[in-house]
Amino acid sequence: MAAMAGTSLQMAASGSRITCARRKVTSTAQAKPGSSSRVSSVQNHRTSFAPASVKLNNVVTRAMASESEKTGPSGLTIDLRGKRAFIAGVADDNGYGWAIAKALAAAGAEILVGTWVPALKIFETSLRRGKFDESRLLPDGSLMEITKVYPLDAVYDTPEDVPEDVKTNKRYASSSNWTVKEVAESVKNDFGTIDILVHSLANGPEVTKHLLETSRKGYLAAISASSYSFVSLLQNFLPIMNPGGASISLTYIASERTIPGYGGGMSSAKAALESDTRVLAFEAGRVRKIRVNTISAGPLGSRAAKAIGFIEKMINYSYTNAPLQKELSADEVGNAAAFLVSPLASAVTGSVVYVDNGLNTMGLACDSPSLSI
Repeated sequence: MAAMAGTSLQMAASGSRITCARRKVTSTAQAKPGSSSRVSSVQNHRTSFAPASVKLNNVVTRAMASESEKTGPSGLTIDLRGKRAFIAGVADDNGYGWAIAKALAAAGAEILVGTWVPALKIFETSLRRGKFDESRLLPDGSLMEITKVYPLDAVYDTPEDVPEDVKTNKRYASSSNWTVKEVAESVKNDFGTIDILVHSLANGPEVTKHLLETSRKGYLAAISASSYSFVSLLQNFLPIMNPGGASISLTYIASERTIPGYGGGMSSAKAALESDTRVLAFEAGRVRKIRVNTISAGPLGSRAAKAIGFIEKMINYSYTNAPLQKELSADEVGNAAAFLVSPLASAVTGSVVYVDNGLNTMGLACDSPSLSI
């Protein structure tokens, strides 16, 4: 994605007016902000929260740290040291799964990943040859370490579920123990327990078709890969999750709003995922004190997202219409995930957390031609 087009936010003194800034994506490379919004006539709109007649010189704000307290920690920190996370659905270095892995690693967690079997060889080779080293860079200057990469195809729960044509497929031939149950057993044998489970999986073979054109097979495939896979993962990993742990998944606003073109049953799959999040939060919470949340992330130009065919337009729309007119980065979703699985979110479960620059709050597209009439 190319640099943003020049934009402006204008507020006139006589009746504030906000106009939508627009941007244009001209390529699929990762976007970098090239210009910022300009605010005019700000002097006429300065707001004071204290009456002019009130003198604040003697007011004591007890929330402020004393001089002796300033030598301590500067604030709350996300500390995941001693925690182990399994992130399902990492196959490259530019998606939300990778960003979540980085954020958890930066907070001190040990990282295990599950990679789709056909992509496993390329992913491991790129990792070994240092092709991801720049993306692995953490805030402290170190590189994210992935303790182990497991082959995984979350569409299949047990070996008995795998059809013969998949078993004999050359892309699967060099891997073993990659069904959900087998992976959970392998992690148990290798490490004993985990604390964090991340579901970063979605696939709809007919995603480019309108729902009216979607076949039963395509619809059920989307549900299987994009929502039931989360149920299966939690079902199989729950017995090896330490009490007090957390699980998160990734959803999209198409679960509750119509997104033309996001088809093939994918909107239904995301709606199911959000519903399951609430039910699983209750069940896993009661059984093992595990918290379950999902992040509704805004559009990102990842390789996987390009399958829908118009991701650049969705990013443009989000930039133009969201309350925060800025590029949504994968790291922002990763940071939100780190918070949700940390002790700081110990009372948060069964929630859909929006990380989309506020786009979900909008009821009107402010770049609509109707507004110019």
